[in-house]
Amino acid sequence: MAPSQKPQPGEPLWWVDRLWKQLAERRQYAEKMRRYYSGDHPLPMIQEKARPGFQRLLKQARSNYVGLVVDATAERLQVDGFRLGAANVGDQELWRIWQANSMDADSDLQLTEAVKVGRSFALVAPNPEDVATPLITAEDATQAIVSYETGSRRRRRAGLKTFTDDWTGDLWTTLFADGLIFKYRAPEPRTGAVGTPRWEPREVRGEDWPAVNPLDVVPLVEIPNRPDLLGEAHSEIEDVLDDQDRINKTLIDRLMAQEFSAFRQRWMTGYEVPTDDDGQPIEPFKAAVDRLWVIEDENVKVGEFQATDLRPYLDSIESDVQHMAARTRTPAQYLLGKLSNVNGETLKATESGLVAKVRQRQRPLGEGLEEIARLALHAAGDARDLSALEVIWHNPEFRTEGELVDALLKMSTLGVPREALWERWGASQTEIAQWRQLADQQAARILGGDPAALFGPKPDVTSTDPAVADGDAG
Repeated sequence: MAPSQKPQPGEPLWWVDRLWKQLAERRQYAEKMRRYYSGDHPLPMIQEKARPGFQRLLKQARSNYVGLVVDATAERLQVDGFRLGAANVGDQELWRIWQANSMDADSDLQLTEAVKVGRSFALVAPNPEDVATPLITAEDATQAIVSYETGSRRRRRAGLKTFTDDWTGDLWTTLFADGLIFKYRAPEPRTGAVGTPRWEPREVRGEDWPAVNPLDVVPLVEIPNRPDLLGEAHSEIEDVLDDQDRINKTLIDRLMAQEFSAFRQRWMTGYEVPTDDDGQPIEPFKAAVDRLWVIEDENVKVGEFQATDLRPYLDSIESDVQHMAARTRTPAQYLLGKLSNVNGETLKATESGLVAKVRQRQRPLGEGLEEIARLALHAAGDARDLSALEVIWHNPEFRTEGELVDALLKMSTLGVPREALWERWGASQTEIAQWRQLADQQAARILGGDPAALFGPKPDVTSTDPAVADGDAG
């Protein structure tokens, strides 16, 4: 295609330009949510004339509550494994692949990013060094985007992964479309430059251009948080940013009052202030715990203004925090840091909304994770039916050890398999495999007539006492 010729719909460069523009729009949203999460909020609004004098206070007038909202949700989203088909426990081979790619840790980052900015991604690829262990990498929402088939929210049509080369500063991008892989590069954009980068093919030694996609499907998978039917995904804090801004505005007002009127200002009438030889006023009164003010003129009157009451500011902040807690279903004690009249049942009731929300978030997030797992097994050549695959989530409800043991004992009387009970306990898939092996070994020893399997090893009764050695116990 000639350099001046406009790409036609469906052509590789058409896809690159299209997805690049969409990604640029999403990047603004993601970066805004990320700034709020990290506490880098816009400075509160005050009169422009007062801004230079209050610059120090402005920087102190930001208290990051939205970050707590994200963390309260993300910390309860933990992947414990994957279950395939009618199996009672997680699939060991899939968990091995998952751990080999450090996804037991990186999935936490993925889910936190999805809750924070609305979505995250993962890229799956065959491993040329180990066919049985394909590669899985977590991708950031500002560097990846997926386009779906018309009328579908799940069938991926094309995917774009882009980043900046550390050595040259050039933009690198990889397009997955039509069963092929197209790699491009563009010179580092000038500061303030706008428009679409000038892409050119990026050839890699030993690879064809374009390269054949060995998975034959777009290997870039989206993990959406709070998706809607139009295909959009939303941050957990998107609709409480105004609450955060109001809290910051109240904070600057409180700091200004605290700085200039939160102390008792004294006043005096009928008193002539003495001056020095240069005509400068002399302060005759110095307040101290061991000093006394004496005024001989009976016509002098002394008084004081009341200090500004800071309680209304604090009440206003607490009201906005409670509104944020209600809107995000985050327990108020998480944000306010205080508990009152709390017992076990009350605490569980206050967290029920958060637990219900997390369970609801697990379903759309789990769909993305399950697709990643299917691609990984497909890349490893697994011929099993992968349609019935589900994520094993860690229980988002916090329970005491006694409550959990009691619940598991009751479940065991209903015939629930031991592996399922171990899973409910919170054991990892690696621990479950170890426990199952140990239990099987113990059962084999029992069937083989080994008393130690039932009663433990026989105690050592060897003694230096001759009476005991001869069998005389006394």
